[in-house]
Amino acid sequence: MPSELRTTEHEIKIAAPAESVYRLLAHAENWPRLFPPNIYVDHVERGEREERIRVWATAGDTVKNWTSHRTLDPRALRITFRQEVSTPPVAAMGGTWQIEALDPGETLVRLGHDFRATDDERLAWLEEVVDRNSRSELDSLKALAEPGGKAAADELTCSFEDTVQIKGAAEDVYDFIWEAGLWSERLPHVVTVRLDEPAPGIQTLEMDTLSKDGSTHTTRSHRVGLPGHRIAYKQTTLPALITLHTGYWTFTPHEDGVAASSQHTFTVDTDNITKVLGADATARDAIAHVRTALSTNSMATLGIAKTYAEGLAGDGRP
Repeated sequence: MPSELRTTEHEIKIAAPAESVYRLLAHAENWPRLFPPNIYVDHVERGEREERIRVWATAGDTVKNWTSHRTLDPRALRITFRQEVSTPPVAAMGGTWQIEALDPGETLVRLGHDFRATDDERLAWLEEVVDRNSRSELDSLKALAEPGGKAAADELTCSFEDTVQIKGAAEDVYDFIWEAGLWSERLPHVVTVRLDEPAPGIQTLEMDTLSKDGSTHTTRSHRVGLPGHRIAYKQTTLPALITLHTGYWTFTPHEDGVAASSQHTFTVDTDNITKVLGADATARDAIAHVRTALSTNSMATLGIAKTYAEGLAGDGRP
C-alpha cells in the first residue's frame, strides 16, 4: 500500500526581478535547457492559465515520465502542479512554485512538494530524489536568472534545424532513427554504440563518433520516443566544446512522403574554446564549429535514412 504523505520545501534567493523568474518557470518547454534532470517536456493541453504536460526526467540513475496538471497565476507569482499519471515508485506527487519579491531586484523562490511512494520501502529513495532534483533545479534557476545568466547563455547558444524530404513512410524513417543500436553498421561516422532500453519509449544511448579530423569522441544521451512522430533527446556526456545539447528528430507525413528533420540546441563552453580550437578562436568560431559538426552528422544520418525508407517504399509498400 502507498506510504504516508511526506512534504518538503526548498528555497533560494535570486538576484533578479520576481517577474522574470516567474517567466522562466512558466515556459515548461524550456525546462530541458533550464533544469539538468529534465530531458523533454511535451504539452498535452495548453490554456491561458492551465495546462497538462508530459515530462521525462532523470530520477537517480533512471528515467521517469509523468503527466502533470499545472495552474499558472502570474498575478500571485505562483505555479501549482499535480501529477495526474505517475510512474512507480511514485504513487502521488504535487506541489507549488511560489515566487516572492523581496527588495527591488531580489526574489525568494520556494519549491514545495507533497508526495507518496508506492510502498514504505521506496519512500527513502523518493525523498532523496526529490531533495537532489529540487536543489539542482533551484541552483540552475538562480544561475540563469541572475544578471548575465540568461543573456550570456543566449549569446553562447545556437538552435538550428536540418530537413530532408523522403519519398517513403514516416514510420520507416522513425524506425531507422530509433534503432540506434544498428548505427555502427549503418552510419559511417558512428564507430561503436552501447544502447539500453529500460522501458518502452525510453533509451540511453552511448556512442563513439568519428570527427572530420579522424579523432573520436564519446557522447551519452537519454532519448524519448513518440512513435512515428518525434524522438527527443538530451546529452548527459558531452563533447569538450559544449555544456548543453538537446534536440529532437521529427517526422511529418505529407502527400509525397515525409519531411524528416533534425533540430539541435547547444551552448558552447567558453572554458574549452582555446584548448579545442586554439588561442585565436572566439565564441562565434566555436558556435560555427559545433553547428557544422552537428549538421554534417545529422544530414549524413538523414541521407542514409532516406535511402533506407525509399528502398522499402520501392518494394511496393505504401
